[in-house]
Amino acid sequence: MSPARPNFARRAALASVATAIFLGTLKSWAAWATGSVAVLASLADSLLDLVASLVTLGGVHWAAQPADAKHRFGHGKAEALAALFQVAMIAVSAFAILLRAVQRLVVAQGSSHAEAGIGVSVIAILATLALTAYQRAAIRRTGSIAIGADHIHYQSDLFLNAAVIAALALDQYLGWSGADALFGIGIALWLLFGAWRASVAAIDQLMDKEWPEAKRARFVEVAARHPELIGLHDLRTRTSGARDFVQFHLWMDPNMTVAAAHAVLDRLEHALEAEFPGTEILIHVDPEGQVDQPDNPLAETDLLKDAK
Repeated sequence: MSPARPNFARRAALASVATAIFLGTLKSWAAWATGSVAVLASLADSLLDLVASLVTLGGVHWAAQPADAKHRFGHGKAEALAALFQVAMIAVSAFAILLRAVQRLVVAQGSSHAEAGIGVSVIAILATLALTAYQRAAIRRTGSIAIGADHIHYQSDLFLNAAVIAALALDQYLGWSGADALFGIGIALWLLFGAWRASVAAIDQLMDKEWPEAKRARFVEVAARHPELIGLHDLRTRTSGARDFVQFHLWMDPNMTVAAAHAVLDRLEHALEAEFPGTEILIHVDPEGQVDQPDNPLAETDLLKDAK
């Protein structure tokens, strides 16, 4: 893996930490000045952002460490663990906001000094737009699942801050005293939805979910370009952090020498690595017709048959 990839992911994580500190400071003042539950919800989310971003930074750093004697596949799943921690923090925050918003709805307490909250929310939107643009570039370059979860969270912040502006305007300028609390409830529900979205990819990695079918088909298609390969079966794929792992069995001519088979596999590996950079590939060669698991169609189905 290129050293630029983990470095880019670290810089994106540091940018998240810096943004969370900046926004948390601004929103602390705005929550004190306005007394708004929507602003308080936004502040709680920013404080959670800071904790989550620090965890993301740690997860990205740990995941970038090279394989060692105890972790021969590397440390990539640290990113998935960091993402799940973020999910838990988001969910706790959302439930706390939901409780506070319902209490505010019952007592029908309004907010004040809406200008302060609106101004801070506009600044927050601009800062978040800049951060999410940088995160998208980092995700394209690194495939980091931890940065991806952080990106989902900050995307929700854009809607959250827009909701704060609407809540304060309706509450103070139009006299809709329940608007602040209702928007607080909406924000909490949106955060819970974001937590669910962020959890899916992390759990998929921890459970070693197979690649998407289109990506697997493209992998087989690249392998099928080599006429020496008679069959391909028992293809297993997974992703750990920013790194992919693939293993499979090949049928080859049983009369081929070891040296000739090795040369074919070298060419195949180079072709696959060119199409799927950063992927660790493990190939097992079988003589044509060899069946190791006759009762397991997942393992023994010849994937080259339809690809050629």
